[in-house]
Amino acid sequence: MSAAEETDVIVIGGGMAGAGAAFEISRSAKVVLLERESHCGYHTTGRSAASFTENYGNGVIRRIVLASRSFLTEPPAGFSDYPLLSKRGMITVARADQLELLAQDLKAAQALVPSIVAMTPAEAIQRVPVLRADYLAGAYIEPHSMDIDVNGLHQGFLRGARARGARIVTNAGVKVIDRQGGQWRVDTPAGTFLAPRIVNAAGAWGDEIAVMAGVRPVGLQPKRRTAFNIPAPAGVDISDWPLVHDVGAEFYFKPDAGQLFVSPADATLSPPMDAYAEDIDVAIGAERLERATTIEVQRVSRSWAGLRTFVTDGSPVVGPDDEVPDFVWLVGQGGYGIKTSPALSRVCASLIAGTGMPDDVARQGVSLDDLTPHRLRVSQFARVAS
Repeated sequence: MSAAEETDVIVIGGGMAGAGAAFEISRSAKVVLLERESHCGYHTTGRSAASFTENYGNGVIRRIVLASRSFLTEPPAGFSDYPLLSKRGMITVARADQLELLAQDLKAAQALVPSIVAMTPAEAIQRVPVLRADYLAGAYIEPHSMDIDVNGLHQGFLRGARARGARIVTNAGVKVIDRQGGQWRVDTPAGTFLAPRIVNAAGAWGDEIAVMAGVRPVGLQPKRRTAFNIPAPAGVDISDWPLVHDVGAEFYFKPDAGQLFVSPADATLSPPMDAYAEDIDVAIGAERLERATTIEVQRVSRSWAGLRTFVTDGSPVVGPDDEVPDFVWLVGQGGYGIKTSPALSRVCASLIAGTGMPDDVARQGVSLDDLTPHRLRVSQFARVAS
């Protein structure tokens, strides 16, 4: 039996969160990243809508996205061979019965992103000619919304972590976690690893990892999100279309490698699993698309699903556990983990180093109370007390 491998920090999970954490933590500490699958990013990271918008998610999410933009716009030298962001834009649309919601949403959006402006239905249809005039009653546009090169960002984190000495271990699903001589001992099929600290970046499986470590769960709720591709309308160049998003979060669509990427924006509770698209959800997405546009869905090229994992307040959980400080959480990013990863990775690394919230993240109005698991313990206590 081979000896256990010792390191400073064990990161569990090789998706975007774990890769980003390994990249940042390995600046000053020795890191081993453990991924249960044969390659990193198999689950939610590899199934993303790949959209960078500053106008999606709750207030905490939006501020973290603002703190992530500079990294995505100008990544470190050698991080990626290609730009991580490319021009797309996003139009939010509304039916007549949604106009009040649209007005509220626009006001909240402009408070953080002043470049967002209202559009007339005619202007929206000019940008996306398949939108139905008898459906569309109002719209606004976020002109600086972008597409993200998800693979480029993920691989940049992994490559950068390796360059700093981190070890990435695949086929390393966690079997046992226990304490041994003041260190965490993690047993996997790929070997046994020892470290004084664990970062739990296991996504939908985050609470399961916590239980294995004897740590109280934070109440993660994985929710399935469905997507599918359909052929572009015949004879139509869709390459410059923006992402189109319904203000009621009932659907969205965007160009995707010559086809249309469509989602019914579903959020169905699910156990942690290798998620797959249900036929009914694809059918709902197709029906909503046909109601809002002149597109008739004749064929679905491909369909898939991923899990977006939340806690009760919709904000990420990042930082040392308040009861077991050597167990560090990096979970609950919801559907926003790609675009928030640069800032959240730095927050995680900074809290491990004991230097507090990074200044640029704090300047966006994000506090430790917004992120650390302590807020959830306080909330749980308040509910019990009431």
